[in-house]
Parts: sequence; C-alpha cells; structure tokens
Amino acid sequence: MSSIFSKIVRGEIPSYKIAENDHYFAFLDIFPLAVGHVLVIPKNETDSIFDISDTEYKGLWQFAKKIAKAIEKTIPCKRVGVAVIGLEVPHAHIHLIPLQCVEDINFSKPKLKLDSDMMKGIAEKIISGL
Repeated sequence: MSSIFSKIVRGEIPSYKIAENDHYFAFLDIFPLAVGHVLVIPKNETDSIFDISDTEYKGLWQFAKKIAKAIEKTIPCKRVGVAVIGLEVPHAHIHLIPLQCVEDINFSKPKLKLDSDMMKGIAEKIISGL
C-alpha cells in the first residue's frame, strides 16, 4: 500500500512543495512544530531511513542540506534542527525544523495551525532561498 508521502510525490494529494528532483522531494509539514518545518523524503518508498541504499542515503542528506540552507536564509531562526523519527508515516523522511530553542523540536508539543495562504507564503519564502 502506498504511503501518504508517495501519494504527495505523485500529485494525488496536494502539498506545499519546496523542491524536488528525480530522487527526492521536500515539502512543508502540514502539522508543523515551527513556521518553516519541512519534510524531506526519497521518492522511492522505503519505510526506514536505514533501509535505503547508501547512495540514496547520501543523496537524501545532500538534498536536505540544500533545503536547510534555504530555511536558514529565509526563516528567522538560530539553527535548523534535524529529526528522523519515522513512526508517523511508513516512508523514510527527515524533519528540518527552524529552532529558536531546544523546545522547538519537541514532538509532543501542540502543532501549529496555519492557513493555506500562510503555508503558501512560507513555501514561497523558502523557495526564494534556494
């Protein structure tokens, strides 16, 4: 069965896309911990990040680095935090989260509720930093 992320990659479910290439896709988390929270995924559906090939693993992190640098340029933050949890969706993914403090990366805190216009604006802002 296809993951929700695979459906996003195929365009079956809308997303706030930040970037993509032949192998990777980055989009805003619709349940963000902070403004500018981005998910970076391999297009190849694999449940665990440690089950993807070495080449794909390296490429995923290189792609994530490019996105993180764009977040740093465009979203006010002290640092971009990284989390790989993998319990929410059975598709390898990296969370890139703009941080002001360590509590900003606490996944048990309430998620932000941002409207569509705000999400579009955040996506456009990060895209401008690529």
